[in-house]
Formats: sequence, structure tokens, C-alpha cells
Amino acid sequence: MLELFPFYLVLIFLIMLLVMIGNAIKVAYPVLLVVAGLLLSFIPGVPSISIEPELIFVIFLPPLLYEAAWAISWKELWHWRRIIGSFAFVVVFLSASTVALVANYMIPGFSLALGFLLGGIVSPPDAVSASAILKFVKVPRRLATILEGESLLNDASSLIIFRFALIAVATGQFVWQEAALSFGWMIAGGLGIGLLVGFVFKKVQTWLPTDVNMDIIFTLIAPYTMYILAEEVHSSGVLSVVSGGLFLSYHRHSFLPASSRLRAEHVWQSLVFLLNGLVFLLIGLDLPEITSGLREEGISFSEATWYGVLITLVLILGRILAAYGAVIVTMVVGRFAAVADRRNPGPVTPLILGWTGMRGVVSLAAALSIPLTLADGSLFPHRNLILFITFVVILLTLIVQGLTLPILIQKVKLPDFGDHLPQEETENLIRKNLVRESRAFLAESHVSNWRQNPVIQNFLSLWSGESDTGESLKITGEDKELILALLERLRQSLLEMNKSKPEIDEETIREFLLYIDLEEEKIRMA
Repeated sequence: MLELFPFYLVLIFLIMLLVMIGNAIKVAYPVLLVVAGLLLSFIPGVPSISIEPELIFVIFLPPLLYEAAWAISWKELWHWRRIIGSFAFVVVFLSASTVALVANYMIPGFSLALGFLLGGIVSPPDAVSASAILKFVKVPRRLATILEGESLLNDASSLIIFRFALIAVATGQFVWQEAALSFGWMIAGGLGIGLLVGFVFKKVQTWLPTDVNMDIIFTLIAPYTMYILAEEVHSSGVLSVVSGGLFLSYHRHSFLPASSRLRAEHVWQSLVFLLNGLVFLLIGLDLPEITSGLREEGISFSEATWYGVLITLVLILGRILAAYGAVIVTMVVGRFAAVADRRNPGPVTPLILGWTGMRGVVSLAAALSIPLTLADGSLFPHRNLILFITFVVILLTLIVQGLTLPILIQKVKLPDFGDHLPQEETENLIRKNLVRESRAFLAESHVSNWRQNPVIQNFLSLWSGESDTGESLKITGEDKELILALLERLRQSLLEMNKSKPEIDEETIREFLLYIDLEEEKIRMA
């Protein structure tokens, strides 16, 4: 491992270089990194890289899921919970079932259990790929929320299918009663453990004196604690991290001080950037190990590639049909029950939603975690073929869909759903609320001379829209305590505004909350 350390440093430098190139040419970096890893694998003398599935599931997956749970809006997630749940669970199950039937029929010697195993592996779209691509194009907020919410949950549902299929292949039988109980425990246990660990971490950081460094370390170890504890009791580690991350994100302003929130955000941005870059580059570098196994099964490269293309087409077509089906079901159900929005989104929106089905590292890690042998010592059937098909699916969806999605979004006209107020109107509404709350606070605090106090007037100008003079004013201890208390009042006002006004986009609220944190940090350091 130590002798490969310089090589990994080169890989990190290459990741940064490719991301910069991707930003310059408007191409999502996961596409460039996978292709670069693939090309590197053909260079003589490049060290052979093998992705350990435990490394992905234990080291990489928890922080990536945790960061995604912190970034998503709980308000939007709950609003679109039905469509998100249908894509994260129903569509994943339908995709796995379709792959199972096609593989069982088209691939010689492929049993239905093996088909479900393959389906569980390749059914979840990758969140990082879609997010990286959508960064270059403007899409409606609801579409981005649905994709982000789906990505938080589909890994859990697909890995549950994978586990049950693995048991069926290994034992040759499938007991529905035991599977139902196990399925229920995986979901309930995962959610419960995540919430419990999140609650414990919140209380520890609330009751005990911590500093910024301790708070950041707590955020780093929290996802690993949630994941490992859940997996140890055979529940879903993915759901544990997601539920715990959502819980702590929702309560972040009640137990993390502003300085910890600000600095932790920078640490997490760098960490997630590095982890995402490494896993996509390693996907391409893993090709030699994957292809070498095909010869052991006596399957030609062209035949295995055809199977991979076939499964990819099944997944793409199935997701597009599912997107249109979800719209139809929502419109029909909306006549009899309350839904988030039963208006017809038009023919384009489901197509875009269906085309965002790029696969990624979770699929490859699941395939690599298939054991080499069964309990009786015999080789696991078609393991190498499953690995290769998974690689082809990842490669094709990343390149074909990843490169064409921005073009498709730019060519078609997505409807303006009007879910939120326009950005400028939202900002004006928030600023007026902040000015009103500031004056109410000053009146309640019986500050008689606040209209003549230059420090307070300079502070109020931030929210009234007036330009800041940039004048450096000396802040006394009394003024400092007053402004810090006022900032906390404004923060709580924004949080309440976010809960009570669904027409306001939480992303804009978070921008103002960040600004308040920055102001608090400046005041404390003054």
C-alpha cells in the first residue's frame, strides 16, 4: 500500500485537472473521470487497482449519503414524498424485476434468482452523476428535488433486493415469510437506528462543551456510526445514514454554533469532492480485473458486451416508461385524493426525468461484493459476467445519457411550474421580514437610541437593501451582545418563515441563513 502512495497522489492531481477541464467544456466530471480511468488502465506499467466493496460500503458510501441528506431540503422532500418514494422503491423494484426476466430469458444459464441479483445491482441511478450534470443546466426546482430525494433512498431499496437475491442464489430457496420479516426489520431498524444515533449526537453536542474542531469531527464520525451499527444488527445502513442525516440537518441550528456550521461546510465540500472523484476514477481503472474474469467463464468479450448493452437498453426504456406511468397515476389518483400537484407536466418533463438514470459506484461495489464461492465451495455462478455487465451499464449510461442530458434539457422547453415565488420577489419578501423583525426586537429590548446608533443602523442597512458603506465601526461589548441576540432572533424568524410559507424556496432561505452565520462570525471576531 505504501509503495502506491505516490500513485494515489498523482490520481488526486489528475482528478482536479479533469474537473477543471470538465467545468471549462461544460461536461460533468463523472463522465471524464470514468473515461480517464478506463484509458489509464490500458497504459503499460500502471498499477493494477482493485476496488474493495467493503471500502465503498464502509468508507465511501456513509459520508456521501450523509452530505446529500444535509444538503436536501426536508420541506421539499416531504412535499414530493409520494413521487420520490415511487421512484426510490416501486421503480427500482420494477427495474430489477424487468432485468431479471430479460436476463433469465436472454442469457444462457441465468436463473431468475441471478436475474434479480443483477437487477438489484444495476437498478439504482447514481445521485452524483445527475447532480454534476444538472449543475450546467437550469431545471425546475421540483425536478432537482425529486432526483435528489430518489438518490437518497434508491440505494437502500436496491441493496435490499440484492441481499435477498444473494440468499436465494446461495441457498437455492426463498421463504416469503422470512423475507417479509427481514425486509421490515431492515427498513424499521435502519430508520430507528439512524434517528437514535442522530438524537444521541445532538444531545452530546448540546450538553457538553465543544469547540469547532470537535463539532466537525462529530459530523465526520456520525455517518460511520449510523452505518456500522445498523449493518451490525442486519438492518439497512443506507437508511440509517439517511434518516440520521436528515434529523441532524433539520436541527442543525439548535446544536451547532455558526462558526462550526461555516467551517464544517467547507470541510465537507472538500471531502465529498475528493471521495466522488476517487470512486469514479477507480471505476475505469478496475476494467482489467473485470475483463480478466470473463475468460474464466468461457464468455467472449463481444457476447458479454452485447448482454451489457441489452440490459442498459432495458433500464433506460424501463425508467422512461416508469416516468410517464408515474405522471399518469398521479393525475388519476389526484381526482380522488390529495397529491402534491395533479397538473399535467407535459410530455417533456417525464422524458427528462427518465433520462437521468446514470449508474455509478454503488452498483459496481454491490457487484464486487458477490462472493467468489458458494457455501459448498463451488464457484458462484456467472459472477464475472455480472461484474462485466454492471461495468458496461455504468459506462454506457454515464457516457450516453451523461453527455446528451444537458443537450436534451437545452433543446426542449421545460414548463414553469410556479412552485415558488420568483427569486427577486422572494428576496424582497425575506428582506422586509428581516427589517420588521429587527425593529420589533429593538422595540421589545427597549433600546431607546437605536436610531442614532451608527453600529445598529449600519447593521440594519444590510437587510433594507441599502448599500453598505464598508465603514469600519468600533463595536462596544454592549452593542456586540445586542447584535448577536438580534441575529439569533432573525435566524429563528427565517426558520419559522421556511416552515410556514411553502411558496418560498428553502434554498433562498438557506442563503440568508448563511449570511447571518457570516455576520455572526464577523461580530464575534470584531
